[in-house]
Amino acid sequence: MFSVLGLWLLRGLSYLPLSWLRALGAGLGALLYRVVRSRRHVVLTNLRVCFPHLSDAEREALARQTFVHFAQAWLDRSWLWHRSAACIQSRVPLTGEVQALSADEPTVLFAPHFVGLDVGWTLLTLRLPLHFTTIFTPQSNATVDAWVAQGRQRFGQVRLFRREDGVKPIVSALRKNELLYLLPDMNFGPSESIFVPFYGELAATVPSLSRFAKLGRARVVPVITRMTDTGYEVVVHPAWTDFPTDDPAADTALMNQRLEGFINAMPAQYFWVHKRFKTRPVGAPDIY
Repeated sequence: MFSVLGLWLLRGLSYLPLSWLRALGAGLGALLYRVVRSRRHVVLTNLRVCFPHLSDAEREALARQTFVHFAQAWLDRSWLWHRSAACIQSRVPLTGEVQALSADEPTVLFAPHFVGLDVGWTLLTLRLPLHFTTIFTPQSNATVDAWVAQGRQRFGQVRLFRREDGVKPIVSALRKNELLYLLPDMNFGPSESIFVPFYGELAATVPSLSRFAKLGRARVVPVITRMTDTGYEVVVHPAWTDFPTDDPAADTALMNQRLEGFINAMPAQYFWVHKRFKTRPVGAPDIY
Protein backbone atom coordinates (compact mmCIF):
# COMPACT_ATOMS: atom_id res chain seq x y z
CA MET A 1 0.00 0.00 0.00
CA PHE A 2 1.26 3.43 -0.94
CA SER A 3 2.04 5.43 2.19
CA VAL A 4 3.96 8.40 3.49
CA LEU A 5 6.96 6.06 3.67
CA GLY A 6 6.52 5.41 -0.05
CA LEU A 7 6.59 9.14 -0.73
CA TRP A 8 9.84 9.52 1.18
CA LEU A 9 11.30 6.62 -0.77
CA LEU A 10 10.38 8.31 -4.07
CA ARG A 11 11.86 11.57 -2.85
CA GLY A 12 15.10 9.73 -2.11
CA LEU A 13 15.09 7.97 -5.47
CA SER A 14 14.82 11.33 -7.22
CA TYR A 15 18.52 11.98 -6.50
CA LEU A 16 19.72 8.85 -8.27
CA PRO A 17 21.33 9.34 -11.69
CA LEU A 18 18.63 9.09 -14.32
CA SER A 19 20.25 6.02 -15.89
CA TRP A 20 20.05 4.22 -12.53
CA LEU A 21 16.43 5.21 -12.03
CA ARG A 22 15.53 4.04 -15.52
CA ALA A 23 17.28 0.70 -14.88
CA LEU A 24 15.25 0.33 -11.70
CA GLY A 25 12.10 1.11 -13.67
CA ALA A 26 13.02 -1.48 -16.30
CA GLY A 27 13.32 -4.12 -13.61
CA LEU A 28 10.06 -3.06 -11.97
CA GLY A 29 8.25 -3.07 -15.30
CA ALA A 30 9.51 -6.57 -16.11
CA LEU A 31 8.32 -7.76 -12.71
CA LEU A 32 4.89 -6.18 -13.11
CA TYR A 33 4.51 -7.79 -16.52
CA ARG A 34 5.03 -11.19 -14.94
CA VAL A 35 2.91 -10.83 -11.80
CA VAL A 36 0.01 -8.50 -12.76
CA ARG A 37 -1.68 -10.95 -15.08
CA SER A 38 -4.99 -9.11 -15.37
CA ARG A 39 -3.35 -5.92 -16.60
CA ARG A 40 -1.04 -7.88 -18.89
CA HIS A 41 -4.16 -9.38 -20.45
CA VAL A 42 -5.58 -5.89 -21.00
CA VAL A 43 -2.42 -4.67 -22.72
CA LEU A 44 -2.10 -7.72 -24.96
CA THR A 45 -5.78 -7.51 -25.88
CA ASN A 46 -5.51 -3.83 -26.78
CA LEU A 47 -2.47 -4.55 -28.92
CA ARG A 48 -4.20 -7.47 -30.63
CA VAL A 49 -7.15 -5.24 -31.56
CA CYS A 50 -5.07 -2.27 -32.67
CA PHE A 51 -2.12 -4.06 -34.27
CA PRO A 52 -3.53 -7.25 -35.81
CA HIS A 53 -0.75 -7.26 -38.41
CA LEU A 54 1.89 -7.92 -35.73
CA SER A 55 2.84 -11.44 -34.73
CA ASP A 56 2.14 -12.72 -31.22
CA ALA A 57 5.85 -12.44 -30.44
CA GLU A 58 5.96 -8.83 -31.66
CA ARG A 59 2.92 -7.88 -29.59
CA GLU A 60 4.39 -9.56 -26.52
CA ALA A 61 7.64 -7.62 -26.94
CA LEU A 62 5.65 -4.40 -27.31
CA ALA A 63 3.61 -5.24 -24.21
CA ARG A 64 6.75 -5.87 -22.17
CA GLN A 65 8.17 -2.51 -23.24
CA THR A 66 4.87 -0.84 -22.38
CA PHE A 67 5.13 -2.10 -18.80
CA VAL A 68 8.75 -0.91 -18.64
CA HIS A 69 7.90 2.60 -19.85
CA PHE A 70 4.93 2.78 -17.51
CA ALA A 71 7.08 1.86 -14.49
CA GLN A 72 9.90 4.20 -15.56
CA ALA A 73 7.49 7.10 -15.95
CA TRP A 74 6.04 6.44 -12.51
CA LEU A 75 9.50 6.55 -10.93
CA ASP A 76 10.38 9.63 -12.99
CA ARG A 77 7.68 11.51 -11.11
CA SER A 78 10.13 11.42 -8.20
CA TRP A 79 12.44 13.98 -9.80
CA LEU A 80 9.63 15.66 -11.70
CA TRP A 81 7.84 16.61 -8.49
CA HIS A 82 10.76 16.78 -6.03
CA ARG A 83 13.87 18.02 -7.84
CA SER A 84 14.68 21.60 -8.81
CA ALA A 85 13.35 23.46 -11.82
CA ALA A 86 16.88 23.49 -13.22
CA CYS A 87 17.06 19.69 -13.04
CA ILE A 88 13.75 19.32 -14.88
CA GLN A 89 14.69 21.78 -17.61
CA SER A 90 18.04 20.04 -18.15
CA ARG A 91 16.25 16.75 -18.82
CA VAL A 92 13.22 17.98 -20.74
CA PRO A 93 13.56 20.26 -23.76
CA LEU A 94 10.50 22.09 -25.08
CA THR A 95 10.36 22.23 -28.88
CA GLY A 96 8.00 22.98 -31.74
CA GLU A 97 5.48 25.82 -32.02
CA VAL A 98 6.10 27.09 -28.50
CA GLN A 99 5.79 30.81 -29.25
CA ALA A 100 2.33 30.28 -30.71
CA LEU A 101 1.03 29.38 -27.26
CA SER A 102 1.55 32.96 -26.15
CA ALA A 103 -0.91 34.26 -28.75
CA ASP A 104 -3.95 36.05 -27.33
CA GLU A 105 -6.31 33.27 -28.38
CA PRO A 106 -8.29 30.62 -26.49
CA THR A 107 -6.42 27.33 -26.78
CA VAL A 108 -7.11 23.71 -25.94
CA LEU A 109 -3.96 21.63 -25.66
CA PHE A 110 -4.62 18.09 -26.90
CA ALA A 111 -2.40 15.97 -24.63
CA PRO A 112 -3.06 12.24 -25.17
CA HIS A 113 -2.31 9.58 -22.58
CA PHE A 114 1.33 8.83 -23.22
CA VAL A 115 3.46 7.89 -20.23
CA GLY A 116 5.00 11.38 -20.12
CA LEU A 117 1.70 13.22 -19.74
CA ASP A 118 2.66 14.73 -16.35
CA VAL A 119 6.03 15.80 -17.75
CA GLY A 120 4.35 17.81 -20.51
CA TRP A 121 2.09 19.61 -18.05
CA THR A 122 4.90 20.28 -15.58
CA LEU A 123 7.28 21.68 -18.18
CA LEU A 124 4.68 23.95 -19.77
CA THR A 125 3.64 25.38 -16.41
CA LEU A 126 7.28 25.78 -15.44
CA ARG A 127 8.53 27.38 -18.64
CA LEU A 128 5.66 29.59 -19.81
CA PRO A 129 4.29 32.61 -17.91
CA LEU A 130 0.71 31.71 -18.83
CA HIS A 131 -2.39 30.50 -17.03
CA PHE A 132 -3.16 26.79 -17.33
CA THR A 133 -6.10 24.59 -16.38
CA THR A 134 -6.69 20.86 -16.55
CA ILE A 135 -9.25 18.32 -15.35
CA PHE A 136 -8.08 16.31 -12.36
CA THR A 137 -9.31 12.78 -11.78
CA PRO A 138 -9.08 11.91 -8.06
CA GLN A 139 -6.98 8.88 -7.14
CA SER A 140 -8.51 6.09 -5.07
CA ASN A 141 -5.64 6.27 -2.56
CA ALA A 142 -5.81 9.47 -0.50
CA THR A 143 -2.03 9.68 -0.09
CA VAL A 144 -1.45 9.31 -3.83
CA ASP A 145 -4.26 11.78 -4.56
CA ALA A 146 -2.66 14.47 -2.39
CA TRP A 147 0.79 13.80 -3.86
CA VAL A 148 -0.44 13.98 -7.46
CA ALA A 149 -2.47 17.13 -6.82
CA GLN A 150 0.49 18.83 -5.17
CA GLY A 151 2.84 17.75 -7.96
CA ARG A 152 0.56 19.09 -10.67
CA GLN A 153 0.27 22.46 -8.93
CA ARG A 154 4.00 22.81 -8.30
CA PHE A 155 4.80 25.50 -10.87
CA GLY A 156 3.15 28.44 -12.54
CA GLN A 157 -0.38 29.74 -12.52
CA VAL A 158 -2.60 26.67 -12.62
CA ARG A 159 -6.09 25.51 -11.73
CA LEU A 160 -7.22 21.92 -11.40
CA PHE A 161 -10.88 21.30 -12.16
CA ARG A 162 -12.65 18.12 -11.09
CA ARG A 163 -15.21 16.47 -13.34
CA GLU A 164 -18.02 17.26 -10.92
CA ASP A 165 -17.25 20.98 -11.40
CA GLY A 166 -19.02 20.75 -14.75
CA VAL A 167 -18.38 22.43 -18.09
CA LYS A 168 -19.17 26.08 -17.30
CA PRO A 169 -16.11 27.06 -15.21
CA ILE A 170 -13.79 25.29 -17.66
CA VAL A 171 -15.27 27.12 -20.64
CA SER A 172 -15.19 30.40 -18.72
CA ALA A 173 -11.48 29.96 -18.02
CA LEU A 174 -10.84 28.98 -21.63
CA ARG A 175 -12.49 32.15 -22.91
CA LYS A 176 -10.19 34.13 -20.60
CA ASN A 177 -7.24 32.57 -22.47
CA GLU A 178 -6.36 30.10 -19.74
CA LEU A 179 -4.88 27.19 -21.68
CA LEU A 180 -6.79 23.94 -21.17
CA TYR A 181 -4.55 20.85 -21.00
CA LEU A 182 -7.04 18.19 -22.06
CA LEU A 183 -6.65 14.38 -22.11
CA PRO A 184 -9.84 13.18 -23.82
CA ASP A 185 -8.67 9.85 -25.24
CA MET A 186 -9.65 7.39 -22.51
CA ASN A 187 -12.85 5.39 -22.01
CA PHE A 188 -14.83 7.28 -19.37
CA GLY A 189 -17.90 5.06 -19.65
CA PRO A 190 -21.15 5.30 -21.63
CA SER A 191 -22.30 8.63 -20.20
CA GLU A 192 -22.01 11.29 -22.92
CA SER A 193 -19.69 9.07 -24.95
CA ILE A 194 -20.08 8.37 -28.64
CA PHE A 195 -18.73 5.42 -30.59
CA VAL A 196 -16.11 6.33 -33.17
CA PRO A 197 -13.34 4.23 -34.71
CA PHE A 198 -10.02 3.79 -32.96
CA TYR A 199 -7.68 1.58 -34.97
CA GLY A 200 -10.72 0.31 -36.84
CA GLU A 201 -12.65 -0.74 -33.71
CA LEU A 202 -15.57 1.31 -32.37
CA ALA A 203 -14.48 2.88 -29.09
CA ALA A 204 -16.56 4.87 -26.61
CA THR A 205 -15.02 8.34 -26.73
CA VAL A 206 -16.07 11.53 -24.99
CA PRO A 207 -16.33 14.32 -27.62
CA SER A 208 -14.92 16.83 -25.13
CA LEU A 209 -12.13 18.09 -27.40
CA SER A 210 -14.66 19.19 -30.00
CA ARG A 211 -17.09 20.44 -27.35
CA PHE A 212 -14.60 22.60 -25.44
CA ALA A 213 -13.06 23.96 -28.63
CA LYS A 214 -16.52 24.90 -29.89
CA LEU A 215 -17.84 26.38 -26.64
CA GLY A 216 -14.59 28.20 -25.91
CA ARG A 217 -14.16 29.39 -29.50
CA ALA A 218 -10.70 27.91 -29.18
CA ARG A 219 -8.07 26.40 -31.44
CA VAL A 220 -6.68 22.92 -30.76
CA VAL A 221 -2.90 22.49 -30.37
CA PRO A 222 -1.47 18.96 -29.86
CA VAL A 223 1.23 18.66 -27.20
CA ILE A 224 3.04 15.32 -27.31
CA THR A 225 5.56 14.14 -24.73
CA ARG A 226 8.09 11.44 -25.65
CA MET A 227 10.31 9.56 -23.20
CA THR A 228 13.98 9.58 -24.24
CA ASP A 229 17.18 8.08 -22.85
CA THR A 230 18.09 11.44 -21.32
CA GLY A 231 14.64 12.38 -20.02
CA TYR A 232 11.74 13.49 -22.19
CA GLU A 233 10.97 15.81 -25.08
CA VAL A 234 7.82 17.93 -25.14
CA VAL A 235 6.75 18.93 -28.66
CA VAL A 236 4.15 21.61 -29.40
CA HIS A 237 2.59 20.81 -32.78
CA PRO A 238 0.90 23.28 -35.14
CA ALA A 239 -2.72 24.14 -34.40
CA TRP A 240 -5.34 22.17 -36.30
CA THR A 241 -6.88 24.44 -38.93
CA ASP A 242 -9.90 22.19 -39.61
CA PHE A 243 -11.10 21.72 -36.04
CA PRO A 244 -13.71 22.02 -34.61
CA THR A 245 -16.57 21.70 -37.08
CA ASP A 246 -20.32 21.57 -36.53
CA ASP A 247 -20.16 17.78 -36.32
CA PRO A 248 -18.82 16.56 -32.93
CA ALA A 249 -18.85 12.92 -34.06
CA ALA A 250 -16.75 13.68 -37.14
CA ASP A 251 -14.40 15.80 -35.00
CA THR A 252 -13.96 13.00 -32.47
CA ALA A 253 -13.30 10.44 -35.21
CA LEU A 254 -10.69 12.79 -36.66
CA MET A 255 -9.11 13.20 -33.21
CA ASN A 256 -8.75 9.42 -32.91
CA GLN A 257 -7.35 9.16 -36.42
CA ARG A 258 -4.67 11.75 -35.69
CA LEU A 259 -3.99 10.18 -32.32
CA GLU A 260 -3.21 6.93 -34.12
CA GLY A 261 -0.47 8.73 -36.01
CA PHE A 262 1.11 9.95 -32.78
CA ILE A 263 0.85 6.47 -31.25
CA ASN A 264 2.39 4.76 -34.27
CA ALA A 265 5.51 6.89 -33.79
CA MET A 266 6.02 5.49 -30.24
CA PRO A 267 3.54 2.66 -29.62
CA ALA A 268 5.17 1.36 -26.42
CA GLN A 269 4.64 4.72 -24.68
CA TYR A 270 0.85 4.80 -24.94
CA PHE A 271 -1.45 3.86 -22.02
CA TRP A 272 -2.35 0.39 -23.25
CA VAL A 273 -2.85 -0.58 -19.58
CA HIS A 274 -6.25 1.16 -19.82
CA LYS A 275 -9.34 -0.80 -20.95
CA ARG A 276 -9.92 1.38 -23.98
CA PHE A 277 -12.66 -0.90 -25.36
CA LYS A 278 -14.43 -1.75 -22.10
CA THR A 279 -17.64 0.06 -23.11
CA ARG A 280 -19.15 -1.71 -26.11
CA PRO A 281 -21.91 -0.90 -28.59
CA VAL A 282 -25.20 -2.69 -27.91
CA GLY A 283 -24.89 -6.31 -28.94
CA ALA A 284 -21.13 -6.22 -29.47
CA PRO A 285 -19.14 -8.96 -27.71
CA ASP A 286 -16.88 -8.18 -24.75
CA ILE A 287 -13.31 -7.73 -25.95
CA TYR A 288 -11.58 -8.42 -22.63
